[in-house]
Amino acid sequence: MSTVIIKEVSSKKDLDAFICFNYELYKGNEYAVPDLYFDMVATFDPKKNASLDFCEMQLFLAYRDGKVVGRVGAFINQRANETWNVKNVRFGWIDFIDDEEVSKALLDTVRDWGAKRGMTAMQGPLGMTDMDPEGMLIEGFDKIGTMATIYNYPYYPAHMDKYGMEKDADWIEMRIPVPDKVPEKYTRVSELTLKRHNLRIKKLNGKKDLFGRGYGQKIFDLINESYAPLFGYSKMTQKQIDGYVKNYLPLVDMRMVTLVEDVDTNEVVAVGVSMPSIVRALQKAGGKLFPFGWFHVLKSLKWKHEEGVELLLVAVKPEYQNKGVNALLFADLIPIYQKMGFKWAETNPQLEFNVKGQAQWQYLEHTVPKRRRCYKKDI
Repeated sequence: MSTVIIKEVSSKKDLDAFICFNYELYKGNEYAVPDLYFDMVATFDPKKNASLDFCEMQLFLAYRDGKVVGRVGAFINQRANETWNVKNVRFGWIDFIDDEEVSKALLDTVRDWGAKRGMTAMQGPLGMTDMDPEGMLIEGFDKIGTMATIYNYPYYPAHMDKYGMEKDADWIEMRIPVPDKVPEKYTRVSELTLKRHNLRIKKLNGKKDLFGRGYGQKIFDLINESYAPLFGYSKMTQKQIDGYVKNYLPLVDMRMVTLVEDVDTNEVVAVGVSMPSIVRALQKAGGKLFPFGWFHVLKSLKWKHEEGVELLLVAVKPEYQNKGVNALLFADLIPIYQKMGFKWAETNPQLEFNVKGQAQWQYLEHTVPKRRRCYKKDI
């Protein structure tokens, strides 16, 4: 067997090969959901991704006989390392053929790259920050992915074990049938919570509220505060927040965004953001918006929804957690999902030990179709 050669990504041609390898490896796979090509280009562009202001990055490709057989990104998030007092090098966007020589060469490269920069452990799959896809799928290989998560073949975890990687953290995802009516418990708790804590439901009026009244900023300030204690989280910078508010929030259907705010101060104490699933559209687009990919995506977002809705994030101010605020969010959103014709909802990954996060689903029928893992190994 010929030798595996590792090459640094150093040109547009290399970056194209890095992005497209995933498309080629999963071509025809009914469960994998391809990333949009232009979004991946922006992710790795220091001029467009504010995370690279404080993250060091190097992408690598693995070749055998002149053909790409694997890829991996190595990252050092200085803010996260300082926050958690660690010296970790992260690896992400890792893909490889079912060959241990290839996966070992990729992981050895991340290890050596991190060691040269003073890191003492490697962990992943993780992105540059918590806003990127994270966690290798270890259960649920026969379930279609979501647009915000990683799909990988079943042989990936076996390669991690063979390399000597150990579990660092696990996430689970919930799949929830949209009920015919709002559970009575949510209705009752919502009424009490509104009165007891002097709160109200706030629906956004598009860009006027997002920008003119600053609700886009308020949403991400709340995320920073409520997510701060979670595994590996580093608070978003103002530049990151500005980018998310400008580039992503305007794409969301505001009917599917619910805020809870204090009546007297207008302080946002909770937010739930969801959007129609577009996974089938992304599969049809094959990662490209042109020439016809845009039509499939726009159709799923605007004209003919798929049956599912993705719960992108739920954030509750720490002092309001376990006080029934989550019930307010879903008492408002469930009727909207019903009216829009959604049949099921799927959460983004939640840490398995995040009891507060999982408790919000206790009054709804739900299953756990997927589990994913972050691995770690000392250097």
